Amino acid sequence: MENTEIIKTAKAKAEAWLNDAYDQKTREAVKKMLDAADSTELVDSFYNDLEFGTGGLRGIMGAGTNRMNIYTVGAATQGFANYINKVFPDAPHKAVCIGHDCRHNSRYFAETVAAIFSANGITAYLFEDLRPTPEMSFAIRELGCKGGVIITASHNPKEYNGYKAYWEDGSQLVPPHDKNVIEEVKKIKVTDIKFTPVKDKIVILGKDIDQKFLAKVKTLSLSPEAIQHQHDLKIVFTPLHGTTYELVPASLRNWGFTNITTVPEQMIPDGDFPTVASANPEEPAAFKMALDKAREINADLAMACDPDGDRIGIAVQNDHKEWILLNGNQTNIIFTYYIIRRRQELGLIKGNEYTIKTIVTSELLKEIAEKNGIPCYDVYTGFKWIADMIRKKGADGYIGAGEESFGFMPGSFTRDKDAVSSTSLMAEIAAWAKDNGKTLFTLLKEIYAEYGFSQEKMIYIVRKGLSGAQEIKNMMSEFRHNSPSSINGSRVVIKKDYADLKATDLTTGKVSPMDFPTTSDVLQFFLADGCKISVRPSGTEPKIKFYFEARAEMESIADFEKAQQIANQKIEGIIKDLTIQ
Repeated sequence: MENTEIIKTAKAKAEAWLNDAYDQKTREAVKKMLDAADSTELVDSFYNDLEFGTGGLRGIMGAGTNRMNIYTVGAATQGFANYINKVFPDAPHKAVCIGHDCRHNSRYFAETVAAIFSANGITAYLFEDLRPTPEMSFAIRELGCKGGVIITASHNPKEYNGYKAYWEDGSQLVPPHDKNVIEEVKKIKVTDIKFTPVKDKIVILGKDIDQKFLAKVKTLSLSPEAIQHQHDLKIVFTPLHGTTYELVPASLRNWGFTNITTVPEQMIPDGDFPTVASANPEEPAAFKMALDKAREINADLAMACDPDGDRIGIAVQNDHKEWILLNGNQTNIIFTYYIIRRRQELGLIKGNEYTIKTIVTSELLKEIAEKNGIPCYDVYTGFKWIADMIRKKGADGYIGAGEESFGFMPGSFTRDKDAVSSTSLMAEIAAWAKDNGKTLFTLLKEIYAEYGFSQEKMIYIVRKGLSGAQEIKNMMSEFRHNSPSSINGSRVVIKKDYADLKATDLTTGKVSPMDFPTTSDVLQFFLADGCKISVRPSGTEPKIKFYFEARAEMESIADFEKAQQIANQKIEGIIKDLTIQ
């Protein structure tokens, strides 16, 4: 489409926002875009529609069909409300739970969501102030709600906000509900949205839910005696200006820790995230202030959460007294090992236990579980699929699940990744390790020595626009239909294609079906030397992502650096062979 046609389309859509269905402030913002000599903002705001996808909404805030505002949020909520009323027409207790993070407009959007649900005859439990995502998930279950909404854009830049929809079990929407809600949202016109609240159907949630949540979190403790011995473990924590500024320190104290140091500048909830370039615990730069504090007090452990409180970052000292950030796989490896070992030692193994990991997460997690007689199930990326597996297997045997992108869920009382629980559990693991004369870093090396060394890396290629989307599509097609027979000198032995749910054993030619609830545009190659390569387009950004896992022999903890060097060399060789950088 020519540029003039794009501008014409955007202008027509913008002019429709000048009628009385939209508030005066919105109309003024749209008029300003229409009158501007430069049409860039007009096109960005109106050419596309911000789509309600399987994960909800996420976008830049502002006026327009392609922006996060009360009208795009309102249409999503009206469609979701219509679906809840359709699925539960005669439910005696029809309610939803609504939470929000620290971002600009988050409270405004949350109150708008509550108003619309109430106007549709659905009780809206609205948190009094910002709360972590896992607590909202917990509250859905605790209060017997039919669904929930959290207003958050996780660790996106400050210009963004988002809307995540949850079902009655506290998990994000999965089939068929995700697509059914999308269909309802597509039907909504601005005049259909019921913005006027029914005040007696809006119930404010406060400290009582916090206390119930923290009590549940404490049930995950497996070594209270270690905490008693090491209660003064030096812990540094930062919420990165987000929702965990109160609950994580409160949870740590509730578990018995008495020496918690926070980063004062980052304890202030602030949607501008003024002290960090990116409020993402996966980024080493986000840890700078916490690590400065950790060095100052000679801490044992430093931890960070992302702004909505579902991701956890862990930093420890290595053997050279250097502070290093563990990757998400390493964090999950420590969690899985500890939970299984302590449950065995305490006689808590019943025989129905299982763990879950996402397909791009380290295979070492599966090996740790299965070598201890515990199944580990693979699911797609995203904790909604972990929740779906719990739904199928039952919560009684669940003992933990994680994904490589810094998420872990140690308890089934939430159905989304839970940094509040994970920070307390990791602090306990550090105390338990110290009680046994070890550091967390030493413990990680011992796990590697027992189960084998694994090194992981993720890289992505950005390709913007229509031509970029086609290029990404072509790259996936090339990998799919002209798959390499060997990579970096190692034979490809298994190819898994989640687009048709077939696993092919390339040594025998045998093709086996894979049991997943839906297809996905993901490819995996497993090599004879134990390496794994996963390829998938991003669902939310113009990227194609490559996940690498390389294995190496490690007979004792003394072999750690050598194993790491060998594994990194394999990964660099794979990247070079695939010519993707």
